[in-house]
Amino acid sequence: MPTTMTMDAAIDALKAAMPEGGRVFIPGCAGEPLAFAAALARLPEAAAGLTFEGVWIPGVNRSDWAGLHDGARAEAIFLAPEWRDSFAGGRLAFSPLTYTQVWRRLSERAFDAGVFTVAPPGADGLCSLGVAADFSPALFQRTRFRIGLIHADMPTVRDGPFVPLDAFDVVVEVNTPLPGYGAGAIDPVSAAIAARVAALIPEGATVQTGLGKIGVATLAALGDRRGLRVHSGMVTDPLIDLLDRDAVDAVTTGVALGSSDLHARVADDPRVRFRPVGETHAISTLAAIPRFVAVNSAIEVDLFGQVNAEWMDGRQVSGAGGLIDFLRGAWASDGGLPVVALPASAKGDTLSRITPRLSCPPSVGRGDPVVVVTEHGVADLRGLSIDAMAQALIAVASPAHRDRLADDWSAMRRAM
Repeated sequence: MPTTMTMDAAIDALKAAMPEGGRVFIPGCAGEPLAFAAALARLPEAAAGLTFEGVWIPGVNRSDWAGLHDGARAEAIFLAPEWRDSFAGGRLAFSPLTYTQVWRRLSERAFDAGVFTVAPPGADGLCSLGVAADFSPALFQRTRFRIGLIHADMPTVRDGPFVPLDAFDVVVEVNTPLPGYGAGAIDPVSAAIAARVAALIPEGATVQTGLGKIGVATLAALGDRRGLRVHSGMVTDPLIDLLDRDAVDAVTTGVALGSSDLHARVADDPRVRFRPVGETHAISTLAAIPRFVAVNSAIEVDLFGQVNAEWMDGRQVSGAGGLIDFLRGAWASDGGLPVVALPASAKGDTLSRITPRLSCPPSVGRGDPVVVVTEHGVADLRGLSIDAMAQALIAVASPAHRDRLADDWSAMRRAM
């Protein structure tokens, strides 16, 4: 059996196991080891020579792993304000990968060490990965030195991945709060968009929603449906109400992000199962689901149907993540619907989020046409000519910007 020790002693054991440094896996979402990060912040020299890699989510995971020491490095597929200095200083390597792409990379890469947040072991000696089953299964067996954080608040889920307690080299018992998530109060515009999206989702459909106010509000707007299924990378607190109302027959997810009430409910409900990214995001799996509706947010959409979900004011502020996986899965699904939802404007209606042409690399190209939803309407771009596509997008833009967008399109069209 592994030795149970303090966090500081576990860090000493980690450094002894890899004195020359090496690559360390750090889970994200609800599994981010905050107690481990806090200990390294007190012992920054222990981070020297280490390269931390994980899939950390902006707005949820705020630890700057590369910022622990000048000699520390990190690799990520998202960017967030908390990591900006490390990125600017060249200590954080950003890779523009989708979830399925990074799943493959992690599955093929050997790690010198890994930190894994797990639930307390059962009588059988197995530990549940709990409500954070997304990436850890990809590399658990390919990690040489394993630290198990037995977290008092991590629930054992009925149906999800487990790992043996005796597979860890050392274990630490922790009781710091799990990373949570709250979208905040739903504003009228987000509620209006969510209502339009919900109207597109029939009973019996399978639904995926992303983080953010629109995703949370869309999930909350489906309480009057029956026979729904949820197949999503992550689920949030409105799922509790859908389960209570029997609107949902089955849920497949990798992560639960939200309150302790959400964690307790999804861990114990027999309709919910947790699966790794290799299943939740695989396009072959999604394509085989009939009427799969993927609902994701974006920052802006241009008149060519290109979607920006990563750049703001000329800066990379996020990453593609599961966006492309889910949209392409919905595109391939029989009766599926790839939805990109966003407010039509920003900054008091002075800035249109339907824009003539993106000034940054697109997250979704025009070769993957989507259904764009704003508070002003629905623009189904699938199968449209470039002129019809532009007109459909202008029609769902803010009325204050439609004439200018029409003029811009005419000028761009003449120059083609």
